[in-house]
Amino acid sequence: MKEKSQVADIDRSVYDIRDKEDDAYRMQEGLTPEIIDRLSKEKGDPVWMQQFRLQSLQIYNEMPIPDWGPSIEGLDMDHIATYVRPKTDMKSDWKDVPQDIKDTFERLGIPQAERKSLAGVGAQYDSELVYHNVRDEVAAQGVVYTDMESALKGEYADMVHKYF
Repeated sequence: MKEKSQVADIDRSVYDIRDKEDDAYRMQEGLTPEIIDRLSKEKGDPVWMQQFRLQSLQIYNEMPIPDWGPSIEGLDMDHIATYVRPKTDMKSDWKDVPQDIKDTFERLGIPQAERKSLAGVGAQYDSELVYHNVRDEVAAQGVVYTDMESALKGEYADMVHKYF
C-alpha cells in the first residue's frame, strides 16, 4: 500500500460544530433502497432519477473503502440520517434566512464579502438549500444557476436528464 502524506493540518474545531437538532423532518437512519425510494417519492423525482439514485447506491455498496484519504472505516451509515430538512424554505435574500442558520455560516468562516462577490451562491443547511441567489448581471447573460430539485422538475429537466 502506498504511504499516505498529509498536506496540511486542519483545525477541526472550526468545522466540527453541532447545532441544536431542530429540523422540520428527519428521515430514518440508514442508507437502503427503501430509504432511497422514499426520498425520491417525497422529492417528486422522475422515475429515471429514482433509478439513478438506486444504481448509485448499489455502486456505493459494492465499492471497497477508499484508502486515499482519512480512514472512514468507522463510518456507520446505519446510524446516520442521510436526509434532514431544516425548518425553513429556500430564500433569495440572505436577510430572510433564519438567524441561527446565518450564525452557522459565520462560524464556518464564510464571510459576507465572499457571499456577495460570487456570481451565484447557494447555501445548504442539512439536506436543503436555504439560500439561493444569482447576480442579475450574470443571469442577464443566460447563466443558469439553480438547485437540482427545481432543475429536475422545471424547464431544465431534459438538460439534466441528458447529462445523467
